[in-house]
Amino acid sequence: MQGFLRLISSLCLLAYTSIVSAGTEPPDLNQAWNSRLKNFYFQERPIQENTSVVSLTAPDRAEDPARVPVSITTRPKDLDISKLKSLYLIIDNNPSPLAGKFNLSPNSHIAQLDLFIRVNEYSPVRVIAETSDGQLYMQSHFVKASGGCSAPAATDMQKAAKELGQMRFKINNLTSKSTHDWAQASLAIKHPNLTGLQRDQLTQLFVPAHYIKAIEVKLGEDIILSAETNISISENPVLSFDFKPSTQQQLTATITDTEGKVFVHQQMIGEDKSASY
Repeated sequence: MQGFLRLISSLCLLAYTSIVSAGTEPPDLNQAWNSRLKNFYFQERPIQENTSVVSLTAPDRAEDPARVPVSITTRPKDLDISKLKSLYLIIDNNPSPLAGKFNLSPNSHIAQLDLFIRVNEYSPVRVIAETSDGQLYMQSHFVKASGGCSAPAATDMQKAAKELGQMRFKINNLTSKSTHDWAQASLAIKHPNLTGLQRDQLTQLFVPAHYIKAIEVKLGEDIILSAETNISISENPVLSFDFKPSTQQQLTATITDTEGKVFVHQQMIGEDKSASY
């Protein structure tokens, strides 16, 4: 009888250990990427994980899931920066994983891109750089955050409607990088970027989606940056980037949203528009 009880006890302990072990196994963080996203966006093309071409900085745990700062650096050691064609910013577990595709001009020499994103649940955030000859390079970072796409808008909707589409550039002083002079610009945009997953706090009905879908920045007549964006970009986006100035000193930003509204802002480098924003 005692032997039988010991056998039962051992079996129970084995079963318990198996359950605990199964429950503590780390989840497959790349499941969404490997099972569907990689092939959906890039088919069977090989992707190299190479931080000498592109790197991504993001917090391990976000303070505000609706406004998570990310920084993309493109200062390759073994690649001419002018060969960079596009940057894809993907948040695996968001309702719209492709937060933005940023197209770079061959003459723009953009070296760094900073912005704020929404993260809806714990997820890898990844940047994929595409070169003009079709090569792909990736880096990812796991971010702990949840509820970013459904969080209520921080701005009063009546105020947001009045300020919709207002923009300004902030240009930092020129800095010396390698043998070139570089400028650092921030484009601030007033737009609620409604996701369609947020509820009206009074009626509890879903607020219809209304967000920026395209951004274009020109230096003189030359496009230096264009982007296709969606609900994973934060409310009131701020897009910061390095660029190489030329004799053309006027920056022009054009944004288009999902209601077909187009907004244009022009500003000379060195002109301060902060007081009117």
